[in-house]
Amino acid sequence: MKIVKRIIKFTGILIGVLLLYIGITIAVDTYRTGYLDVTKNKAETNSYLLTRVNVIPMNQDTVLTNKMVYVKDGKIQDIQDSITLENIEVIDGENKYLLPGLIDMHVHVWDKYELGLYLANGVTAIRNVWGMPMHLRMKKEINSGTILAPAFYTTGPKLTGPEFIGDDNLQLFSPEEAKQKIRSYKARGYDFIKSYYGLTEDIFEAVVEQAIESDMDIVAHPSQKVPYAYHFKPQIKSIEHTEDIVQQALEFNLDTAKLQEIIAFFEESPHTGFCPTLMAFYNIYNMLEDDDILATDPVRYINPSIQLVDSKAQFNRWFTTKQQDPAVVDRILQQHQFHLLIIKKLNEAGVPIACGTDAGIGVTLPGFSLHDELALYQEAGLSNFDILKTATINASKVHQLMNHLGSIEPGKTANLILTDSNPLEDLSTLRKPEMVFVNGRKLNRETLDLFEVKAKDRPNMMVSIFRYLENIVVEK
Repeated sequence: MKIVKRIIKFTGILIGVLLLYIGITIAVDTYRTGYLDVTKNKAETNSYLLTRVNVIPMNQDTVLTNKMVYVKDGKIQDIQDSITLENIEVIDGENKYLLPGLIDMHVHVWDKYELGLYLANGVTAIRNVWGMPMHLRMKKEINSGTILAPAFYTTGPKLTGPEFIGDDNLQLFSPEEAKQKIRSYKARGYDFIKSYYGLTEDIFEAVVEQAIESDMDIVAHPSQKVPYAYHFKPQIKSIEHTEDIVQQALEFNLDTAKLQEIIAFFEESPHTGFCPTLMAFYNIYNMLEDDDILATDPVRYINPSIQLVDSKAQFNRWFTTKQQDPAVVDRILQQHQFHLLIIKKLNEAGVPIACGTDAGIGVTLPGFSLHDELALYQEAGLSNFDILKTATINASKVHQLMNHLGSIEPGKTANLILTDSNPLEDLSTLRKPEMVFVNGRKLNRETLDLFEVKAKDRPNMMVSIFRYLENIVVEK
């Protein structure tokens, strides 16, 4: 009996020490990300008059030259040739170009450092598509206005069918379970539903029915258990991933005639947008081409736990495949090139394309990858205006929750970026915006560069692991 009591006591001590360690680790990480606090950035002011700016409003294909823009309490109030106000801060735009902040509609967020990386790259709104408890806390903190971060929206956990096993998925075994989960996600504060692989038709129908009842939009990673055409239901607001058009709808055939049938489904379903995530697939080719990619400088901006687990696993998978079948390199490149054709055809058909990168997994970088994604749209043959639409006005129209973003006009939230030159002529100017405004708060380039420095080689592996373990315990 004494031995049992000692074991219980010793176990209690171990649990206490572990909890203390976790608490200290989280506290240290919170301290290290304190540079995002609003008060530490002298960014409290969100009312001012911007002068001498060339406005690219994105609700029309034009440049409004030499304008003044009045921002009050984080909202755009007026845009005129001349505005006279007293007792207000004036920011000289120096004849630079003002456009809406960029939006990445498909990301996986692992920590607060990434929020700063997005801002540093002019990304002022993100849609996180793999929801966990930490994201609900993050969303609450962002919405309270205490930290500098992009506008933040998140789906719940990825909903999968009974056969799709993995600790990163939420397996559903019955229609009623699907409905219960969605009711729970709504009550807890998730914004959208993420459907994923393996959803059978009866379970998927239940997901759609409950999403309608709970007034939650669905973000669809296509399920191979139902026809691709199934995903054009009105409650599904965006379909993700160009590779799934090839791998599911076209059954791996690079068939332009069959592609036109898929494009016709999009044309007949104006309520459904398309989120390409070209960079995630193109990075497979980059991994196949560069055996040292994990040691390159850009990878140092990826969360360290993701580097250790996901980046390494993806690289090893494709490295091994290449050793067994060298022809895979050309096949991946050919599929990527077909992806570019898909984007061109979708754009020509007037399908609303919303920029998304799949940042946060593999070697796809938070923030930086959005510019690489836009460059691929340019390679596909889209005009610079159409490219900018994908990351501004198009993205903001996918969900009603985001309608206050995406353009420069009175009543919209002042999420803005100021660039040296005209991005309608040179997209590369977006990579290093001179200023970023989030909820009207101004961030200069010096501050944005600091955000990048802080995120590089960040020492937060253990706290990230703890948060992931929390997700498994809570959501499973």
